[in-house]
Amino acid sequence: MRLDQRGDSAHSDVMTGQQDDFSHLDRAGRATANVARDPRLTVNVVVCASIALAWLLLAAMAIRGAEARISAPGDALLRNLPQLPLPDFLDHFFVLCLSPAPLDASIGPRALALILMWFLMAIAAMLPSAAPMIRTYCEIADTARIKRAPVVHPLVLVAGYLCAWLAASLQFAALTLAVHAVAASAGVFDPVLGVAGGLALLVAGLYQFSGLKEACLTKCRNPFSTLFSNWSAETFRIFRLGIVQGIWCLGCCWALMLVMFAVGVMNVFWMALIGVFTLIEKQTMGSLPTRLAGAILLVWAAVLLVVSL
Repeated sequence: MRLDQRGDSAHSDVMTGQQDDFSHLDRAGRATANVARDPRLTVNVVVCASIALAWLLLAAMAIRGAEARISAPGDALLRNLPQLPLPDFLDHFFVLCLSPAPLDASIGPRALALILMWFLMAIAAMLPSAAPMIRTYCEIADTARIKRAPVVHPLVLVAGYLCAWLAASLQFAALTLAVHAVAASAGVFDPVLGVAGGLALLVAGLYQFSGLKEACLTKCRNPFSTLFSNWSAETFRIFRLGIVQGIWCLGCCWALMLVMFAVGVMNVFWMALIGVFTLIEKQTMGSLPTRLAGAILLVWAAVLLVVSL
């Protein structure tokens, strides 16, 4: 009984911060304990590292892609950048992603590579715009911990969010395979590719004016109500909540991702521009940025279709 009381007292001291220096651990142990004690720090480190790694891989892929393409916006600058030596498996991955080829026996490895490529682009361009949603969850979780309530780690929410984009990457990869097949059989200067790019821009432009776009954007701009009303201490429910938030984000941005089919799937400059725009769009109240982008895309689509037909 006395042992239990001493244990409860020690646990109470830790919870009240009287023994939070972890002085009996080595340096690595203290660092691990401090990270584990602050889930927001863990989330920030993991999210920032994921975004940085995604951009690093995309930049390396874009430099190699610029050498193979005829011409695309930003390729002149990319060709002047040094090609860093990379492991063989990364070079093979880049070849699978960048080389147009017919739908033959290598469809399996190529499809997996394209899914990973689109997923990297989603992490690089879309995860930064999800930062307010992740921060909001961390704030709610922090308040719950102060009240000694059980809390699901924020990374579970992030995992659910990314799963929604992983599912979308399957669809974008299938569309990319179709474009690659047409490019391999018809040639890069075939008008069919110009028409396909124009139609992609047309869909993206029209969607900017739709009610569904506005509804999804409203949810992304105000994540607190969704997160708070669906709060749970169950891991699966928070994972599912992350999927729901990812679907709202996908509803905002899927059409903008189609722009990549008009400018080059691995055009890192346009991917960065789309990422910056989605961040601005979600943080700016009103419909001016959305409508302005839609108008630009529609004019661009009209010009490309006229030139291609």
